[in-house]
Amino acid sequence: MNDDPATIVLDQFYPHPRPKVWRAITTPELMGQWLMQPIGFEPVVGNRFRMKARPMPAVNFSGEVRCEVLEVVEPERLRVTWSDAAAVADSGWVITWDLHTEGRGTRMLLTHSGFDPDDPTSQLSRTILRSGWPGIVRRLGEVLDAGSVGE
Repeated sequence: MNDDPATIVLDQFYPHPRPKVWRAITTPELMGQWLMQPIGFEPVVGNRFRMKARPMPAVNFSGEVRCEVLEVVEPERLRVTWSDAAAVADSGWVITWDLHTEGRGTRMLLTHSGFDPDDPTSQLSRTILRSGWPGIVRRLGEVLDAGSVGE
């Protein structure tokens, strides 16, 4: 992980081919197994969708995430916005999954950007999410290892 107060970056290797990892991060049924169940997700630029999570009143999070697909480069990159659905203004957060072939496996760089270094609530959100993303990345590995994704 990094110490940049505006981002969270995780670097994870999976011993699975890149197309398999791509399917796991872009197939709604599989996303629901490691991230959250998306509602209306399609890996198409401009697609707007939602995700349900646990509310966190300490950081004014309603428990529903509003997202929009910004970029799709199959099987290399997925980039989406990520904001509280109940918020008046967008958070400015962007989640990017970059997939790189490495040997017989895949290196994934997950970047969560857009945290305001000068906003205490934004930094508290970053602290909470910085501790949460590693578990999500681990669950993605478990889904890949379980074999439900297919080669």
